[in-house]
Amino acid sequence: MLKAGVLGAGHLGKIHLKLLQQSAKYELVGFYDADTAASQEIEKTFGYKSFPSMEALIDACDMIDVVTPTVHHFECAEKVVTAGKHLFIEKPITHTVEEAEKLLALQKQYGVKGQVGQVERFNPAFQAVNDKIENPMFIESHRLAEFNPRGTDVSVVLDLMIHDIDAILSVVDSKVKKINASGVSVISETPDIANARIEFENGCVANLTASRISMKKMRKARFFQRDAYISVDFLEKKCEVVKMKDAPETPDDFAMILTNAEGVKKQIYFDNPHISDNNAILDELETFADAIENDTTPIVTLEQGADALRVAMQVIERFQHL
Repeated sequence: MLKAGVLGAGHLGKIHLKLLQQSAKYELVGFYDADTAASQEIEKTFGYKSFPSMEALIDACDMIDVVTPTVHHFECAEKVVTAGKHLFIEKPITHTVEEAEKLLALQKQYGVKGQVGQVERFNPAFQAVNDKIENPMFIESHRLAEFNPRGTDVSVVLDLMIHDIDAILSVVDSKVKKINASGVSVISETPDIANARIEFENGCVANLTASRISMKKMRKARFFQRDAYISVDFLEKKCEVVKMKDAPETPDDFAMILTNAEGVKKQIYFDNPHISDNNAILDELETFADAIENDTTPIVTLEQGADALRVAMQVIERFQHL
């Protein structure tokens, strides 16, 4: 079993602590949080061991799970990697692209494994259709949340939209060509609602909307490709796959047949895959353990985390050019 420790014991940090303790792949050693009073309370309430310093925790572990505020990500990750320990780090990977690039160089130098906590990649609805998304040419995503002061230290792009940026980059096999975006600050000092149009070199276009001031929650994405439409509801963990194929000469009475302007007949059919129930955060942590044990590539690499951050930052930069 890998010895694991958690840096940062806030809302999400507590969830990670609980899941690491439950996991059969890890031995939870303990945690470190700069808030001494909160650390003592967590230790007393849950029984997790609180370490006196970040360095002491890192020394005692094989893998460190960084769940601190984003502004501290690089500082923590640098200490983990230079100590030769494996790194799991929550999204966004770092506060700036420059920090992400430094972290990638350090990872290469010290030869450790790294994974970014892009939890939607492990959403069962997305996993159910992942292999069915082939060369999408138009993508639309909506990620809407009710206002929560937690997380407003960063733009809605880094708070919410980055989930969809990462998912889209994972299925579009092409480089980003152009980005247009707009964002509006309503309650926070940084944008609370944003829209981005990302154009790829292969002609694919992705239209993303994110809001943290909505009256209802929504986390949906739709992928359009040749002869198929795929929708994913990340919130409800549902998906729908609608496909088209050439219509048979003698279709049955219940077949859905469309005829286009050229007279070509297509049959519409539904191919909805089975969705397995899972705990996405536990899955991402445990697949990282597998990558360490088997010396394989993690599902969401630090490079991919840096790519998502780079695109997110370009979206934010476009706000300032309006």
